[in-house]
Order: sequence, then structure tokens, then C-alpha cells
Amino acid sequence: MYLKLNSNINTFGAEGLSKNRPATGPSKGENILVIGSDARTDENYALGGGDKTDIGRSDTAFLLHVYADHKHALAVSIPRDTLVTIPPCKLPDGSWTKTQPDTMFNSAFSVGQTDKGNPACTQNTVEQLTGLRVDHTVVVDFKGFAALTSIVGGVKVCLPQDLYERDLNPNRATRGDLLFKKGEQHVSGQQALHYVRIRHGIGDGSDIGRIKRQQAFLASFINKVKSDGLTPTNLLPLADAATKSLTVDPGLGTANKLLSFAMSLKDVDLHNIKFVTIPWRYAGGRVAIVEPDATRLWAALQADRTIDGQDAGGHNKTPSETSASPNPTGNVSSDGNSITVYNGTTTSGLAAKAASALEVHGFTVVDTADADTRDYTTTVIEYGTGLRPQAETVAKLFPGTRLDFIGGSGINVILGTSYATGAPTASASPTAMPDSVAGDARSADDDLCSDLTYGTTDQST
Repeated sequence: MYLKLNSNINTFGAEGLSKNRPATGPSKGENILVIGSDARTDENYALGGGDKTDIGRSDTAFLLHVYADHKHALAVSIPRDTLVTIPPCKLPDGSWTKTQPDTMFNSAFSVGQTDKGNPACTQNTVEQLTGLRVDHTVVVDFKGFAALTSIVGGVKVCLPQDLYERDLNPNRATRGDLLFKKGEQHVSGQQALHYVRIRHGIGDGSDIGRIKRQQAFLASFINKVKSDGLTPTNLLPLADAATKSLTVDPGLGTANKLLSFAMSLKDVDLHNIKFVTIPWRYAGGRVAIVEPDATRLWAALQADRTIDGQDAGGHNKTPSETSASPNPTGNVSSDGNSITVYNGTTTSGLAAKAASALEVHGFTVVDTADADTRDYTTTVIEYGTGLRPQAETVAKLFPGTRLDFIGGSGINVILGTSYATGAPTASASPTAMPDSVAGDARSADDDLCSDLTYGTTDQST
């Protein structure tokens, strides 16, 4: 069986991962990126329709943080339409793309147009977005998803209303056959795939509402696996289906590693498995990330802080012991770095103030100026090729900042209003979860029919 499971596993190469990855943090927790591909290749056409040659995009993605105590876990959904900066990614010919700002998140998976997608590029994008190091990445496609739901005997779901074929495919001229009746039901295979893909006709028809139902589905799936019992009788068929269904990074590329990781989650209580969505707002037809809430979320995960503020990583310091103001007496070495400081606020003299603090530590400030826009709330440190470690050194003087890779050869500090006020980037507790995240969290033991949509419901047919 072990040899069979090993032979099932598909891995993607690590050579496409960025050379400027975030450093491994102090936490012993793990970050796992889960990508749901909507590719139509390799038999997926039969389940999803469309073009048989379509390599797909990351139609669904979430970052799962497993806390160091292995008793808590938090999944952060990233909407596919989120505008992000896609960093340089490797192409099939060995060259690397240029940085792509203000690009939809799901397009990172299709960079290079390879038939298996580009999970390394999506991982690079998530690492740059969050500043967190992704320990493992897992990709599941339509046929893999259908197989996993079937092998566990189906999953309970709930629908807020009757749904028809046109709700799955809005291009239909008529509403078509009934796909789901309102209320609770049991789904597997194709029906389960329909459930997690459908978005039109519910709420405002957005991906945000669909994410809520996907989170409810994942909660129900986990509940089913745990309630069936983590026994060899149940786990071996599931492991066989999983290893056939998933494409994983080399770090999970053996049955032993994959099963060991799965078993490390066995002590996580359903109530302590949480689902949230990255802080967001609509930007026209796209989704923009809301700051400083997003930065606070990543900082909380880095510090192993749970939704309710618990320290789940064994740290001794409390959140309030972290200051957001530069510390001119701290032990920070310049390492010969040259920096340009920009004022991203309307407070005058801010760039000169930060430049003085940097020069105390031996940094060479080559210029100070106003940023192109003056509405920064969070301080951002931009860095060039190979300068991630130096940028992290600068960040020690500006705790709670966001680091962005921009290419080139320099380091820029763009000051936000948090620096202007001398307050922590997020609040008096920079590693606490923002209310916008904590207030919208779903637990794996929540009522199956609760909070399944977003926006108003369109009942028209």
C-alpha cells in the first residue's frame, strides 16, 4: 500500500519558487497553500465543460495556518478577483516574467500556460502578499475534488434557495433543470462540485458569496472525516484517493510526509478550525485588499495568535509588547544599505524624521521625497533583487510594515499614517486579529445553514 500511495503522488518542481522568499519565522506553526484549479485538461472537461485545452486558473485558494500547538487552525480565503502584485515567475523556457502590479490573483496560476498550471507562481504571489513563508502547496482539480467527496461517502450541505442549471451557467437561455432544493442535503462527486462552483442566483452572485459556501463545505467535509474516525479502514481509501487527486510540492512528495502532516491535525477540535476571508472591498468589478487590516491578519498568524487573541505558539511576549515606532537605540545593523524614504501621508516633515532615525543606525539615506499618493496607512518597504534580508533588517525599525518586492537594486521606505501618529500599525495590539476578520469567522462546528451568502438575493428566473 505504501508503494502504491507513493506511485500515485504528483509533485511540481521547486525551481520556480522565488529566490526572495520570506524568512522562516519564529513560529513552529505551518502555512499550507491550497489551490483549487478550474483546468479542463486531463479529464476535467467531463466535469466542468468548456474548452478541453483550458489550463485553468486558481478558481479557489486559501492559506491554511496550522498553529504551533496543533490544536488550532485558520484558513484564509483569497478571492480569485483580488488585485495583487504578481512577482517574477519562471516560464517553461527557463526565463522569468516581470513583476505584474494590479493583476487578478487567479491569473498567477496560468503564467506560462503549462498544462499543469503554475502553482509555484501562485505560491510566490501569496508569499509576497502576506510576508509569510508557505511551507507546503497543494493543488486539486475538478476530478480530484469529485473523487475525494465520493470516497468519504458524500458531504452534508445547505442551500438558501432552489437552484437551477442556469445558476451554474448563466449563459443558458432557460433556467434548466433543478440542481438543488432549498435546505440540507447530501452531495458527492459531480453534485458536490456543482455546489462549490455555483454562484449566480444566490446573494449578489459574487465570488465572495461563493467563498462562504466553500468554507461551509470544507467545514462539513472535515466534520465527516473526523466523525467517521481516523482509522486505517477509513484513512487508506481516503489516502489512495488523495494521492491520486493532488499535486503537491516536493516537501509533501511521499506518502509518509503527506500522511504524517494529515495526522498532525487529528487533535484540532472542530470549534478551533476557523475560516475567514482576507480583508477586502470592491474596486469596481474587482476586489481590493483593505489595509491595515490585512497586515494585522498576517502579523497575527506570524505570531500564532488565534481569532480570540490566544497565544497558540508558546510565545512569552504579549501583543502589546511590540512597538510600531522606530527604536533608535535598538540593535539593528545597517549592513551598508542605501535607502530612499518617501512620505506616503499628508503629515509634513515625516520623511526627514524617519531618515534621521535610519541614519542613527548607519543607513545611508540617498533621498527623501513625497510618495506618488499620500494615502498610505501602513508603512511599506520596497526592495530590489536579492535584497529581502536587508529589507527585513530595515523592517526592524518599522514593526508591522509590509514588504514588497519590486525588482531593481534599491530599498524604498514609504511611510504610512501609523508612523505619523506613532501608534502601532494595527492598534495597541499589533498581533491581534482585526475585528473585520474575527467578526466574520466561521467555525467548522457552526450551523450548516448559517451565513451562506453575501449581498441581496436575486429570485428572478
